[in-house]
Formats: sequence, structure tokens, C-alpha cells
Amino acid sequence: MWVVLLLAMVGGQMVYADEGMWLLKELNRQNLERMRELGFLSTYDKLYSETHPSMSQAVVIFGGGCSGITVSDQGLIFTNHHCGYASIQQLSSVQHDYLKDGFVSHSEAEELPVPGLTVRYLRQTIDVSSRIVPQLTSCTDERDRLMRADSIGDAICDSIAKNNPFRSAQVLPFYNDNKYYLVVYDVFRDVRMVFAPPSSIGKFGGDTDNWMWPRQTIDFSVFRVYASADNQPAEYSKQNRPYHPKYVAEISLQGYRPGDFAMTIGYPGSTSRYISSWGVRQRINDINAPRIEVRGLKQDIWKKAMVASEAVRIKYASKYAGSSNYWKNSIGMNKGLARLDVIARKQAQEAAFTDWVNQDAARRAKYGDVLRLLKEGYTRSDSLRRANTYIMEALVSGSELVQLARRIDAFDAKGSTASERNIYLQDNIRSFFKNYDPALDQELLPVMLKLVKERVPAEYLPDIYKQIDKKYKGDYKKYAADLFKKTNFLSYDKVQAYLTDPKLNARVAKDPADQLSVSVLSAYYVLQEEMAKYRYEIAKGERLYMEGLEEMHPQRTFYSDANFTQRMSYGTIGGYRPFDAAWYEYRSTDKGILEKEDSTNGDFYVQPKILSMFRAKDFGPYGNGDGTMNVCFLTNNDITGGNSGSPIFDKNARVIGLAFDGNWEAMSGDIAFEPKLQRCIGVDVRAILYMIDRWGHCHRLIDELKLVK
Repeated sequence: MWVVLLLAMVGGQMVYADEGMWLLKELNRQNLERMRELGFLSTYDKLYSETHPSMSQAVVIFGGGCSGITVSDQGLIFTNHHCGYASIQQLSSVQHDYLKDGFVSHSEAEELPVPGLTVRYLRQTIDVSSRIVPQLTSCTDERDRLMRADSIGDAICDSIAKNNPFRSAQVLPFYNDNKYYLVVYDVFRDVRMVFAPPSSIGKFGGDTDNWMWPRQTIDFSVFRVYASADNQPAEYSKQNRPYHPKYVAEISLQGYRPGDFAMTIGYPGSTSRYISSWGVRQRINDINAPRIEVRGLKQDIWKKAMVASEAVRIKYASKYAGSSNYWKNSIGMNKGLARLDVIARKQAQEAAFTDWVNQDAARRAKYGDVLRLLKEGYTRSDSLRRANTYIMEALVSGSELVQLARRIDAFDAKGSTASERNIYLQDNIRSFFKNYDPALDQELLPVMLKLVKERVPAEYLPDIYKQIDKKYKGDYKKYAADLFKKTNFLSYDKVQAYLTDPKLNARVAKDPADQLSVSVLSAYYVLQEEMAKYRYEIAKGERLYMEGLEEMHPQRTFYSDANFTQRMSYGTIGGYRPFDAAWYEYRSTDKGILEKEDSTNGDFYVQPKILSMFRAKDFGPYGNGDGTMNVCFLTNNDITGGNSGSPIFDKNARVIGLAFDGNWEAMSGDIAFEPKLQRCIGVDVRAILYMIDRWGHCHRLIDELKLVK
């Protein structure tokens, strides 16, 4: 979105002004002029500053893959319901089902600690390219170049955060390894759940509406960051107090109209906007297609068990949601890439690059081999990547017993202290069993083994298949039944004994579950090694291609692909035309909830109390004044996974909502931004406040906020 008024052509394709996820540190005069043109009234210093409080300091990394916004001087965090979902599920039980019933705390004493949950505040972002790039010029081998860059980066990080559990430092590559930034965070480890709506509202529409518009999901949850008496990050303690942040975001009750300025700040996970045509083809055929097939089968088995058992539903709710999210994303991405003819567009860009290179001898010497490296690197690794995806999706991450065995193998029983063993058991083993159903895993394993056997070439299969063929005559159900009968890994007490007694630990390797895990991982690592020779060709090609594009278009302001660092995007509020003869409005209202609700469909079931609230239409300051209330809205902000929970700001830098999804027609957006179609779906902050106030009667939270009426 930050490419300013770019009239440059890249391979014949116009780059629009609202494309890009930008490092705030890299914003320039042209970006800010474009923002003002769209209506932004605040200043750059309020947006980002390294010397005084600014908006960027209120935006956090929530957990391991989401964003959030600090909305009170008592460390209150707004994020999405689906971002808090794992924590809500972790604290739930059949007796206290916070997923189904929601959770409201009416005092700080009632707020629930979430073991393992962290919130990270950005401390500083420093360009360290001058400390790294000059030391890489002598590297002729791309593998050596990347390893040297990593080594230098690790040394820089160790000087800042080594042995400090409350400080995180990363040196990350940008612009395909052409630039490097050091990113430092303060890590808060005492985070408590404060408020969560029932999933019927926080996840309204379920898998049916995921990635779709119109949407009526009030996708939010509320947590609080706690700190020590001196306001510093600390481990959980009853003596800790709410954190006093450097900056608190204001919340607007003033609403919005089509064409109004909108801006997101968050932590987008990963994009591949500069990937080659061969890379796009591999993504479609060898990553997305296998993922779609494997997860479809797995989710069908899980779903059936979840419907049949409340206990299984609670255990697998978060797992299912995570799996389904990128299953549907992959389906949409493949359809979008085909519909927008992205491979042909990439080929046109590559043809333009070739023409430019061939115009100059110096360019031919530097960039003449780039596209060959990319073509050969991808095409020669296609079959390897496909086999790798099947084994990863079906067995490495598909079979939970394999995952458990990996956790057991990863622990050094002889070289650890009693305290380290206890922590590992609590964080990695007990937490696993809390959300595990062996009977369901046993049902899944034969399906996954059969699929891998059918899809993966024989030379890449795990050697456990030889045992299954010889001993069980290729009967995967019989093998799974025998495995689950004989393994000792299904007992927490026995696993605990393995990890606390070095003598017993020697028996781990003899357990049939460990033998399956070792076999699967060995095959996986063989594929990884086979792909490595091509991975470095691709890395070199992508680095030089990026460098060449920047040289080819000196007038263009480039943005780096997302890599889960803080970025901003800007644009406007508005609807879109999804297909011929149709128009989607820029907002959805409470009316859509009443239209869609269906007590016979789990995706659209809503508790009677909430339905009564909506039917009463007493929306007060959160409504539109005409008996309706906005629930969700659309902007053309450029976002991707990781942006979930990102605040959406208005022209005055006040929060008007939280980003929580993208739209189905633009699932190709991670690879190709399509300005006419790509939309960010946000939940209206007034709908969030309505649920806190009218459903939860949690007025203490409303009183904490900096509301602008």
C-alpha cells in the first residue's frame, strides 16, 4: 500500500498506490503525502517515533502469530477471538466451557492467567545492513553467504538478549536478503484472560463464512498484560500489577463512511510478492494442492468426532480451527491465482526483466543468470516439494503420536536438571495430553499412511512402510491398532518416568511410536537435504532478482515482503464488485446475524439471550441511530496472516476496528495484490464495546478505555 503514486510499470503491470505492507521506519515523504491525500490528519511522529511515545508502541505481537492493540493505561489488550481461541480453549473444561459460554471477569482478581501466553512490545528497529552486507561480498556460494549472515546476526542478538527471558532480539533479512534489520522486543509472560464472547458470536459463521463477505463475526477477545512492581516484564505472580504502557490508543465512537481513510498496523506473517512464475506454479501444485487434500481428509475425521463428543470438541476446537483456516486459504489462493492469471503476469514481468538485462553488458554479467537459477531451482525441486508436503502434512504434523514422540525425543534426560524436567513436562507433555484423544488419532493414522503411500514416490517413503507391508500385509488399520496397543507413550506417568529417569529413557527408542516418528522424520529430512541444493539456487536467484528490479525501476519505492515484523498499510473504506452484476456494501449490520442465525447449524447457532438483545435493537451509543449497529466493515488495506487482531485506525489515528480476515476473491493476495478485489475485513469496535457492555455487563472495562464520542 505504500508504493506512493507509482506510475512505473513492472513487466507491464501497474503498481497501485495502496499496495504494500511497510516498515514504519521506512516511510518517506511520498508515503506521507499519499496518506494525507487519502485523509490522514495526524503526524508521522505520532505514528512512529524512536524517542517518544507513539502509536506503533501500542501495537503488540499477541501469542505466536497474531497482533493486538493496547487500549488502556492498565495494560488492556484487544485482539481477535480466533487469536485468543487457543488460550480460551486451554482454560476451558466441560464444567467451564468458555468457548461455548464466553468468559467475563468483573474484577482483576477474576482474570485468568494463561500459562505460556506472551505479549511482545516492540522496543526498537535498527538497520544493521552496514554491519552484515560488506562481510558477505566475498562469499561465492549462496549457502555460505546465508550462513555467514545468520552467524553475524546471532552475534548481534546475543549481545542484546542472551539469557534474558524478557527480551527478544532478531536480525531478519529484508528485500530477499539484500537488507537486514535488528528487531528488539520486550517479552511479557504474565498475560491474563479478561473477556471473551461466546464462540457463537466470536466465531459466528464458522468455517462456512471463513474468508467470506458479507460477514457478521464479532471477532474479539480481551486480555491484560501484567508486570512487576517496577513495571517490567516478569513471570506470573500474584504480586504483579497491570502494565502501564508507553502509549494507549484512543477508540472512536464516531463511525465511518465509504471513502474514509483507514490504516492498519500489525505483524503480517509472510508474503511472496516478488516470487517468480516457477515459484507460483510450485506453490499451486506442490504445496497448496497436497495441503488441501490432506487437511480435507483429516478435518472430516476430526469433525465427526467433535460432533459426537463435547470433550473431544473442546480438545480439538483450536486444532481444527487452525487446520481449517489455511486449508480454505489454500483452496481460495489456487482459485484466485488461476482466475487472475498470475503465472502469465509473472512471465510478462520476467520477459521485461530479460529485455532490460540484455540492453547492457554489465547487467548481463550481473543478472544474466538470474532467471535460469530460478527456473532450474524450482522445476528440479517440484517433485521433492510435493512429496515433502504430503509427508509433513499427513505424518509429521498430521499424526499427533508422531508429534508426541518428537517432544519426548527432543528432551535431554541426562543433561537436564530436575527443575528443567518439571518445566518441560508441564509445558510440552502435560499440555499435549490435555488436548489429545488417542482413539481419534488411531482412527486418523491409517488414512494418513494410506494417502502418503499413494502420493509419494517409493524412494521417498519412510522405511516404516516396509515393516507394515511385511508384518501387517499393508493393512494400515491393523498396524495402527497394534501400535496404539503396544506404545507406552499414551500414559503421562510413563512418559514422565522416561524423562525423569535416565535409565528408563533408554527404552524410548524401543517404543513403536518412537520408531514410527524416527522413520517419518528421517524420510522428511532426506527430502529436506535433497531440496537444499535447489533452495540455495532459488535464494540466490531471488536475491539478485530483487536487486535487479530495484535497479531497473529507480523511481519506484519498493516495500519488502512481510516477515512477521511490524508493518503498516493504508487505504480507504469501501465495498467492491466480486463478479459481474454484483456489488458488496462496505459494512454489515446486526440484521445479518438475525438473517443467518440457525439453531440447527453449528456455524450459525446463537444463544437465545444474544438473539433477544439484537432483536431489542437497544444499541445506544454503539448503534447508527436508526435501529441498526455496524458489525463488520471493509477497507482496501493490504494485510495477510499475522495481521489478525491488528487495529484499524481512522484519519485521527483512533481505533475503529480490528482486522480479522481477508476476502475469498483475493486469496491470491500473498503473491499478487489485486486492488480492485483485495479487501481487509474488520470487526467494528462499537460492536465489540456493545458485547462488553450489554452482554457482559463489564462496565469496568468500558471505563478504562479512552473513548472519543
